[in-house]
Amino acid sequence: MNLAQLYREKHHTKEEALTFIQPESDIITPILAGEPYALMKQLETYEGLEGNRLFQMFSTRDVLDVNPEKLKITSMFMGAAERKAFQEGKIDLLPNHFSDLPKILQQTARKPVVMAVASPMDENGYFSLGTNADHIIAMLPYAETILLEVNEYMPRTYGENQIHISDITALIEHHQPIPEAPAAPPQSGKDKLIGEHVASLIKNRDTLQIGYGSIPNAIMDNLKDYRNLSIHTEMIPEKVIALYDSGAVTNENNPFKKGKMTATFAYGSQNLYDFLHENQDIYMLPVNKTNHVGRLQDADSLVTVNAGVEVDFLGQVNSEMVGGTYWSSTGGQSDFQVASRLSEGGRGVICLHSTAKGDSISKIVPALNPGTPVSTSKNDVDYIATEYGIARLRGKTIRERTKALIDIAHPKFRDELTFEAERMGYL
Repeated sequence: MNLAQLYREKHHTKEEALTFIQPESDIITPILAGEPYALMKQLETYEGLEGNRLFQMFSTRDVLDVNPEKLKITSMFMGAAERKAFQEGKIDLLPNHFSDLPKILQQTARKPVVMAVASPMDENGYFSLGTNADHIIAMLPYAETILLEVNEYMPRTYGENQIHISDITALIEHHQPIPEAPAAPPQSGKDKLIGEHVASLIKNRDTLQIGYGSIPNAIMDNLKDYRNLSIHTEMIPEKVIALYDSGAVTNENNPFKKGKMTATFAYGSQNLYDFLHENQDIYMLPVNKTNHVGRLQDADSLVTVNAGVEVDFLGQVNSEMVGGTYWSSTGGQSDFQVASRLSEGGRGVICLHSTAKGDSISKIVPALNPGTPVSTSKNDVDYIATEYGIARLRGKTIRERTKALIDIAHPKFRDELTFEAERMGYL
């Protein structure tokens, strides 16, 4: 059977495609732009659900309105809609390191069903998952059912995110623009200061992991005159295009794929998606490769940049809970933080503003509140950066850490923090 015949055989309506989902099977979807909107929306009216589970990650859509006895929804990293639904008890959250997610799903998913968006089939019968590889590609050998939502708006990318038509169960066609990331907030004075501080830690020829947001953007604004940087990251943010165009990023030292920018997913504006489309300099990898500590530790001069919500005197970083409310999840922060510690010449940076709520709350605290998750442990923390400077915690004692963190706290809280440190016996 030729490719055109095979395509016609596997092409279905969205209603027909869902009939391949059996009761008590687990449906797994990609992160962000790879989420198949039409197939997922159709789940709300599909009558064949019974005891199924849906595992989604950082969804850009409203949470599905389905009886939980028919379909239990679990998030693996919460976006805004999932956060609200979690607080209302409508969905659950699966703790994980992003690198470990494929193995968790491989070991626990029942009769796995993979659903994802893909770019149109090429002349050799391959679909590309475009903006994604993430945990989905690693799940394909374990999936009993693979449903693709073919979308001409999904950029075609290269790497280990290709699926041949012979391996899929069914496909539908649904063409609509893929979700775009909201514009990052304008950089504040605090963001720009943090950007300057963190850039001072980065050197020519480093391999950089960095993400999305006003602070990462401020950091990258300071790197345009650097040379021979490599990007090996979890998420490709839009700001890397400027580094690519300036010549700062050549990827010549990328230990994962020499001469290529490597990542497991991308999320941004149409400008980013146009940059990705058929760009031979981009190479997508599954998350159990991009974030695997055992692989990352062999990358010399690995610099990882991540965000924190608060940090305590011990150096414990909470990046998941805000004001006692669960906000997101661990993602790949711990993966990359541990890897930067093991990398020869590596540096791991956690960035945060020194305060929140109009300078009324210090984000450097004596101790995390009971029940607060620790995203980066005290034993893995390296650098903490605020607008007031950088504290190197690795190799420092508790008293030395406490003093270094107070020095980069907002001045209005330093006396109070010092008092608490003395009361706790840390100073």
